[in-house]
Amino acid sequence: MKRLILKIAILAATISLSCSVQALELNSAAPEFSLPKLASTQRGSLSEYRGKVVYLDYWASWCAPCRTSFSLLEKFYQAKKGEGFTIVAINMDEDIEAAQRFLQLYPASFDILRDADAKWADTYGIETMPTSFIIDKKGVIRHIHNGFVKDDMADIEKIVTQLLAEK
Repeated sequence: MKRLILKIAILAATISLSCSVQALELNSAAPEFSLPKLASTQRGSLSEYRGKVVYLDYWASWCAPCRTSFSLLEKFYQAKKGEGFTIVAINMDEDIEAAQRFLQLYPASFDILRDADAKWADTYGIETMPTSFIIDKKGVIRHIHNGFVKDDMADIEKIVTQLLAEK
């Protein structure tokens, strides 16, 4: 009887974990969101960027790989923003001051939004920091990337450049 109860408990926990996050799939439409901007009272939404290639990046101030990614992403953004490329970085910190301190050390000129209650992070299936989505001009997810190391930029640049060339 104890073994049966243990098996049921393990099965219930497995089902619960597998249902808690709905991972998005490649070539599916990116879910529309509306979130507050970090540095103002305005809001930002994914639909604002339709027609552009979007690098959607979920990050947090405590994320070590985010320190590496922000500098490289800012440089790439500056090089490609005139070609129809943009970056939307969504911060996950509950403490807004922690995010602001991070941005003082790793400044970014691209849009920074805030998802402190993780509503949209759940929708996007965020499990690691950073997690990024490259979204094409039509709003379709074309690449999903978890984590970040410096060498990842070569692949990101290649994917973005290919998507910018698409009609």
